[in-house]
Amino acid sequence: MKAIIFDMDGVLVDSMPYHAEAWKEAFAGVGISIERRDIYEIEGSNHKQIVELIFRRFGRVPTDKDVKELSSKKIEIFNRIEHVSPFEGIKELLTDLAPEHNLAVVSGSNRNTVHGLMNTFFPGAFKVIIDGDDVHKSKPDPEPYLMAVEKLHAPKEECIVIENAPLGIRSAKSAGLRCIAVLAYLGRESLNEADVIVQSHRELFRAIQAEAGRHRQHHERWRDNHAQ
Repeated sequence: MKAIIFDMDGVLVDSMPYHAEAWKEAFAGVGISIERRDIYEIEGSNHKQIVELIFRRFGRVPTDKDVKELSSKKIEIFNRIEHVSPFEGIKELLTDLAPEHNLAVVSGSNRNTVHGLMNTFFPGAFKVIIDGDDVHKSKPDPEPYLMAVEKLHAPKEECIVIENAPLGIRSAKSAGLRCIAVLAYLGRESLNEADVIVQSHRELFRAIQAEAGRHRQHHERWRDNHAQ
């Protein structure tokens, strides 16, 4: 296993309640009432996609101006209210993984937020960082994870994704990657497209080790079969 690709919000940092509250306040300003769960369910989408999805749900079509103004308002609110911190054990996990794996981040959040949080909490930890401004199509499209794989210069079968949201899992699987999901803001029933589901962030290291072992066994069987 050469590379491990992490989602950011809900996997590396406990940030989604602040994102969700910021979107809730921003949409309230244009007469749309949502709950935090509405944002949790479409986590991984970039700002443009979130505005389009929520507007569509209320029978409205956003203009480019709507997208720009709501995105700016959301970022303003998020920056004012956020008290983001890494999940317990994540820094230690990255330290343990770094010697033998290339690490990447794939997030639907905007560039300033992603790089700001990475520089604050995990400086220098990630070889590749893909943010929501890097791609034309955000999760659940496979483009974000395919871009990460390309920049990592690693075969798909040598990569694994760590996710916590349905659209992110679908993006990873559509890209042809195995995916471990960790429970964060949604129940297990929302994550059932993942290959493996773990109950907490503390269980991630063991799950990654198990996936590495599974991959090693598969590779050895392939090599033995082709040696005959």
